[in-house]
Amino acid sequence: MVTLNDARRVIDAAEKKAQEIGQPMNIAVADAGGNLVAHIRMDEAWIGSIDISIKKAFTARAFDITTEDLATQSQPGGQFFGIHASNDGRIMIFAGGVPLKLDGKVIGAVGVSGGSGVQDHAVAMAGAEAF
Repeated sequence: MVTLNDARRVIDAAEKKAQEIGQPMNIAVADAGGNLVAHIRMDEAWIGSIDISIKKAFTARAFDITTEDLATQSQPGGQFFGIHASNDGRIMIFAGGVPLKLDGKVIGAVGVSGGSGVQDHAVAMAGAEAF
């Protein structure tokens, strides 16, 4: 189970990384069911990235894979091409979603949006590592 305290710890670590790289971000944490536990929008982070960060967390939990890895497999000709149209448009196929694991089992996810894919993934990884 991902508790609110767990989500706060993940968000704090991710926010620290975002500050280090100088990129305001939206950071979301989802539980085992892909439901939102907590979200923050850093000052001056894009409003349009609120929804994207939440959907990245959902995607990472729904498929137990980073959204960066899913993106590579969902390009034309890939085994998951078209997956972004599933789940009523909740699937994000670019970097920034990372599963949260406990004893090797996925029990939630973090989603980050507001920078480049590389930045989003780095911030999400910082959050996941704090879990």
